[in-house]
Amino acid sequence: MPPEPGVSRTLLVVEDDAVLRGRLARAFRERGFEVREAADAAAAREAARGDAPEYAVVDLRLPDASGLDVVRDLIELDAETAIVVLTGYGSIATALEAVRLGAAHYLTKPADAEQILAGFTRGSAAPPAPVPDSAPSLARVEWEHINRVLADCDGNVSQAARVLGLHRRSLQRKLAKFPLPR
Repeated sequence: MPPEPGVSRTLLVVEDDAVLRGRLARAFRERGFEVREAADAAAAREAARGDAPEYAVVDLRLPDASGLDVVRDLIELDAETAIVVLTGYGSIATALEAVRLGAAHYLTKPADAEQILAGFTRGSAAPPAPVPDSAPSLARVEWEHINRVLADCDGNVSQAARVLGLHRRSLQRKLAKFPLPR
């Protein structure tokens, strides 16, 4: 899906990791995209305000807001923006929320430019449902449930802790752990 010669395609890379952001920007420039970069949600909103990008790559965890907020804002500016959400902390709950908000696809890091390009077109056709090799572990199911409840509570840890019947600090410790493998 690289742009045709002479046709400029705009892409916004929203990533707080400067090294990864630079690598992605360079990879997409080499593929003919006009790339803008943002290190946080505020910079992403500012970059998109004047001219909404045709494509966006958005990190889920940003220093000043959730990447889901950026997805929501980009879709409000231009519903045609194709968005791929990248995260190192993948969960079913956040993937579903990202797609519900308008993202075309949700990828876990590390993802290369080719995977991201393929992700932009995934939203146009229903992807096949993945077939699990085995049932997820109880710890994985618990982690996904906690993240779903947290998403339902708009990221409010105290409210999510009350809903889950946990102490707030216990919930924070559980959230600090990386997702467990299946």
